[in-house]
Amino acid sequence: MNSSEGQDRYAELLWLENLELNRLLGGKAMTETMWRCDQVRAGRLYNRMMFDTREEAEQFVQRMQQMEPDQMFSIEAVEARQVWN
Repeated sequence: MNSSEGQDRYAELLWLENLELNRLLGGKAMTETMWRCDQVRAGRLYNRMMFDTREEAEQFVQRMQQMEPDQMFSIEAVEARQVWN
């Protein structure tokens, strides 16, 4: 791995950590609609993340597909009350 690839990988990991930190600290104001992003590997649910906006979910998918192109992703709108009971 050359220096540029190492820096790119570090930037990707930092982006993911900041995204998770934002979620833990409450992120943006709560809306009535959340966006669920399911990450599937070999036909099985591998990871599920929730986002406040579709744009955040799409950005996450785009970055993850660059790092793990063999995985499938789906984005679906869900009512926040189904998530936070």
